[in-house]
Amino acid sequence: MARELLAESGDSDVEFLLPSRHYEDADRPSRPSRRLGMPSYISRRQSISCVVFVVASFAAFALFTLIIAPSQAGDLLTVVPATEVESEKSYVLGPPTQSFRDNLRNETKYITSWINAGWTNDVMTIGNLLYLAMITERVPIIPKFVPSHIGPEAPPIPFSDVFDVSRLSQALRIPILEWDQVKDSNSSTLDELGCWAVWPVTAEEDGVPPRDSPNVHSLILDISYTRAPAWVKLTPPGSNDKHASLWSLARLSFSEAREQAMSQPPEPSPQHQLSLPPDDHLLCYDYLYYTAVASAFEWSWDYSPVWRFVGRHMYWNTTLEKLAEEHARRAMNVQDNEPTPPYISIHVRHGDFRVYCNDLPEDQCWAPISAIARRVAEVQQELLERKGINVTNVIMTSDERDPNWWAQVRERGWTWVDYAAERTVEKYGRWYPLLLDAVLQSGGAGFVGTEYSTMTTVALRRVQDWNDGAVRMTKWGWPGADDH
Repeated sequence: MARELLAESGDSDVEFLLPSRHYEDADRPSRPSRRLGMPSYISRRQSISCVVFVVASFAAFALFTLIIAPSQAGDLLTVVPATEVESEKSYVLGPPTQSFRDNLRNETKYITSWINAGWTNDVMTIGNLLYLAMITERVPIIPKFVPSHIGPEAPPIPFSDVFDVSRLSQALRIPILEWDQVKDSNSSTLDELGCWAVWPVTAEEDGVPPRDSPNVHSLILDISYTRAPAWVKLTPPGSNDKHASLWSLARLSFSEAREQAMSQPPEPSPQHQLSLPPDDHLLCYDYLYYTAVASAFEWSWDYSPVWRFVGRHMYWNTTLEKLAEEHARRAMNVQDNEPTPPYISIHVRHGDFRVYCNDLPEDQCWAPISAIARRVAEVQQELLERKGINVTNVIMTSDERDPNWWAQVRERGWTWVDYAAERTVEKYGRWYPLLLDAVLQSGGAGFVGTEYSTMTTVALRRVQDWNDGAVRMTKWGWPGADDH
């Protein structure tokens, strides 16, 4: 089974694959805990020689770490400002301006990037951007989500329409800006900007340009890209991996590494043909989806630094969360005077995954409903044994369009949200079936997902961390793939 992406095209509406971790057993990865400081206990009675020995030992260890293993040392560091977060408005000079530069404070440094990888992957990209903002101590400026999955007729949607930005900012203890707060969305001013090009380095293909994004065009930016140095790549050249190291990218935020990295001249911008060095006031990168701290696709591991320090704090906008609950209650036929019961959420991705079935018929490639039902039963059993709750409601989310397949879902006694009957698109817009599915998945007391799907990966993390839930994945790709 291939573990590469389904497509590299910037205008693709497919979701990229992740190597997955499996959680068949009841002993699931433990929930991440907050990192605690390490107090020093130095007795007044210690001799001066002992103190000198201890200090010298730590200094020697630190020197050894920085010389021998700088990347490992960086992996252990996390910058979290201890002060209270000021209002986001205090990090711009005023209301959105025609040119973004007219709204940036001189004494504040900022960071941004662009998205175009499919919605779930774009969520992960923003998580990576926020992690970079933390470790570089810069103010992030978040772009809008672009409708690569749902069709170009849908407008871009602000990050704050989906996530609770105030809660996220307080949890991370950093201010978070959105581009609409900086530059007027109706502006016709073309802004020149110098940025780092990461994608041509990590893609390792001749002639690959910087990753394009609708964000660049909607913000009316004329970008001059400078190729990032080869050392930003997470893995050695030729390793058939496209990830950059987040800590190596962070080095480009600081003057010494930045000067050393400027080995190649900037490429001229497409509009004004200006060759601009990477901007230091507003640090920017072309593409941050393929980035990690320690290993490729690490969102699929419980240790993932970006998930633990950023992603798990990305809670839903309360309006969106309430809307999802209303849809779920109607799907489960819950009466107005009754509380919302716990349920198990399922995510089954077929759609564009068909390319990986090769010559196999779909009924031999996909995990059958019986295999999914076995996983649901495992989740129910774990919830009963571990938490003492008997969960009988099951909500299916899927891109499958075969009515016969959905008939099998109904035969199991499971339900789903009928967005056509709800007239969700007409009432709220094209984005909302996708967004509500993601919220419904995260709301489960338990969750069953599809192996290799990033939407499954993030939903699994949310159910584990937010709900202390039981989770499983179904395998697929050949007959009996999920037999166990």
